[in-house]
Amino acid sequence: MGVRKLAAAGRGLGNLRSLAWKIAALVVAASCAVAMAVGVLVHQATAERFQAEGQAYALEELESAVKDYERREGDYLVGVETDPEEIPPELLSSLRGTQEPDTWYDTQSRNGPWMWAGEFVGGRLFAIQVHRGSEELTLAALDRSMVKASAATLMVIVPISLVITELLSRRLRRVAGTARRIADGDLDARTRAGGRGGDEITEIAGAVDSMAHSLQERLLNEQRFTADVAHELRTPLMGLVTSTGLLEDGEVTELVRDRVRVLGGLVEDLLEISRLDAGAEAADSRFVPIGSVVEASVARTGQRTRTMISDNQQVSTDPRRLDRIIANLVLNAHRHGRQPVEVRVDGTTVVVRDHGPGFPDSLLADGPQRFRTGALERGHGHGLGLTIALGQAQVIGATLHFANADDGGAMAVLRLPEPDPSGPDFS
Repeated sequence: MGVRKLAAAGRGLGNLRSLAWKIAALVVAASCAVAMAVGVLVHQATAERFQAEGQAYALEELESAVKDYERREGDYLVGVETDPEEIPPELLSSLRGTQEPDTWYDTQSRNGPWMWAGEFVGGRLFAIQVHRGSEELTLAALDRSMVKASAATLMVIVPISLVITELLSRRLRRVAGTARRIADGDLDARTRAGGRGGDEITEIAGAVDSMAHSLQERLLNEQRFTADVAHELRTPLMGLVTSTGLLEDGEVTELVRDRVRVLGGLVEDLLEISRLDAGAEAADSRFVPIGSVVEASVARTGQRTRTMISDNQQVSTDPRRLDRIIANLVLNAHRHGRQPVEVRVDGTTVVVRDHGPGFPDSLLADGPQRFRTGALERGHGHGLGLTIALGQAQVIGATLHFANADDGGAMAVLRLPEPDPSGPDFS
């Protein structure tokens, strides 16, 4: 059980279009967007703080330099620029026409960046520059740290999101698997998850279980109805058979007997279908030459049919049920198709083909349906022969596939299970 769960999880994570990877991609995108937004805000706030600190420091240095100049009565001060050619033109432009000090952050100068502060005092220009390279390095280091922290966070968040999403995906796959089992005919399949959780997946699981229960009830009612009708018809049918035996021979009597035989066959078919639906049939398998069994079955139909056997292989199957399948397929081909009707045996594969209009599209899409014969050009009937053949094929573990030949005509392909290599050797 644990190995199957791990294999299922591996298949889920191996599919890059799975829900787990889509949610993981959404988590990565959302995390990157949040990290980028936070990083930009932190970078901007830190840069503005460094800018404000640089402006305050430069203005303090300028004020101190001006006071030293006034105290020394015009002596030259180291680090104070008075030549307009050495001062950034942007700062000069902002200082003209005002006696208030101003600052300019210069990132273009060599060995920068620099924070400039300037002021006109008594008609004389004073300016000072403060190096801000350490703050820029600190800001760059902060950016790198935020990128590394975001990457480390993603390395933790993405696996966690994958694990959590895989748990949800596993529940969804369990519901999908149950739905497929129901579609394949397992009406007892249930998700049994309706009482856990309380999220949308639980609601879906509960809906699938409810649908399966309702479908099972309806099919069981249909099966019981079919079986009851068939059983109830048997008594009056036996009376009809007895009564027709007492009639004098004649054309009308023969017609009545023929209709009674048809009615008897219909009742037997209904009983057989009811047993197949109820799962009451079991194969009685033994090793038989498949070609010989098919040839005998075709001969018992009494229809002109060409039989080709390329490999009379020994297989383990129920010959009585195989005979029933072949007979129904051959009779269906003669009833609804056209000559020539051919039966070909190749190993464990039996192909029954006619040269008529072919199977209708509805049968190819949905399989044979009881009491439906499809297109009118396929003839008339009760639509039970192919249904019984399909049911008997399932009992013996074979597959029955319906198709139309490229050059016209219907084809029924029966594939029996391959013989076990460890079984008896009849060669």
